[in-house]
Amino acid sequence: MNKKITIVLFALLLYLLSNLSWAAKPNILLLLADDLSYPFLSAYGNKDVRTPNIDRLAAEGMRFDRMFATSPACVPARVGLMTGRSPVAVRMGRFTSPLPSDIVALPDLLREQAGYYFGVGGRDYHLDGPATSTAPVVGGILDQFDLRTFADRVDYVQSTSLNPSTALTTFLDTVPSGTPWFFWLSFDSVHYPWTGIGPLGMPDPAKLTVPGYLPDLPGVRNDLAKHIAEIEYLDLSVRNVLNILSQRGLTNNTVVVFMGDNGMSFPHGKTTLYDPGTNVPMLIRWPGTVTRGRTTKELISGEDFAPTVLEIAGVTPPEVMSGVSFLKLLKNDSSYIGRKYVFTARATHGGDGRMHPNIATSTFDMARSVRSENFKLIYNTTPHQPVEPADTFNDPSWLEMKAAFAAGSLASKFVKAYFTKPRPIYELYKLDTDPNEMTNLSGNPQYAQTLLELKRAMTEKMVLDWDYLPAPLK
Repeated sequence: MNKKITIVLFALLLYLLSNLSWAAKPNILLLLADDLSYPFLSAYGNKDVRTPNIDRLAAEGMRFDRMFATSPACVPARVGLMTGRSPVAVRMGRFTSPLPSDIVALPDLLREQAGYYFGVGGRDYHLDGPATSTAPVVGGILDQFDLRTFADRVDYVQSTSLNPSTALTTFLDTVPSGTPWFFWLSFDSVHYPWTGIGPLGMPDPAKLTVPGYLPDLPGVRNDLAKHIAEIEYLDLSVRNVLNILSQRGLTNNTVVVFMGDNGMSFPHGKTTLYDPGTNVPMLIRWPGTVTRGRTTKELISGEDFAPTVLEIAGVTPPEVMSGVSFLKLLKNDSSYIGRKYVFTARATHGGDGRMHPNIATSTFDMARSVRSENFKLIYNTTPHQPVEPADTFNDPSWLEMKAAFAAGSLASKFVKAYFTKPRPIYELYKLDTDPNEMTNLSGNPQYAQTLLELKRAMTEKMVLDWDYLPAPLK
């Protein structure tokens, strides 16, 4: 009898210790805005945008100024976050590509090695291929060959799109008591079309600051006003989500990560490798660990998200992940060694029925980029496609730019950026003097060594990722 009691007590002790260790692990909530570029939040000093609730995360946590998506489009950008690897390395470009079953991803490791309850919800998370109802041929093939993996990878998947606060509430109601959780919460905002309006109404287009990579035209100003109104609408959704955490007493034990998946749907933005297409806001609040109000200009890649989350949960990232954890940076550890380069891949974005012999960049383009502290190299392997913005190609901003070009009234720098065909194979930009990436230095002898350095770095990345494009150097 004593022996049996001892065994039972020992088992109970192991159970309690296990649950105590899990309880010590923080919950993790990823708030993923769709198509949101740095610096379109008032937390980043943008005076045109009013986002007090998102700003609160910056004030109570840490602001990242140089967070870069692994791709300027939703599917490959999100797979970088989920796998800690380049979308090229894991064979994912567009909606026809579900996350392959042989790729180890964040939910697998959090569930198996840290006891996390893992869920995805809100807007479509974009990692399991298209629904058969909307893509009968592709979806049918995925179903026939059992290629969708997400239902087996996670504990909870919302089958229909829900508003963010409902999505979070529904998820939390399913979490087993005493279990740490991770929830991937995707927002519809700020994806085109821009239909949401924040509490202060539509901004006055005449009072906005037009970014230097866009011409100052009425259509550009009006589209910017709609875009900003949608961002301010997003801010309300974030407020509601943060209120739910507070009401449930989860604020102090939850790491909240807010970021954009890729850049905004404007020329020079989404589907391009310029900063407005790849540089996204990221704010991280972790009470008791992250010092309030900190900012950093360290280079961070979307590949770094998964390794960091794993280390937060006490899991060692697998060697196959090319991302680098920035947990030490979060903890203000002076031994943190930052990145020298970040890499971004432009893959397909098409399949919308507009394929034609003169395919535009919004539909199909193949390019790679590498960014250092102060320089960026873009490598265009399909330079003959005419430039066209994603999603907004029929909106006033782009239509007026095309009309001004046709009339000969568009400034030469914008003609060069948007209407030169073919585009250069190599684009090199010095970012401290040319933050809008409008002056290509790739043919300037003064920067020949910089160009060679970045080509070498890009070549190494492409080789290690088993890239299918020809490398810039042999």
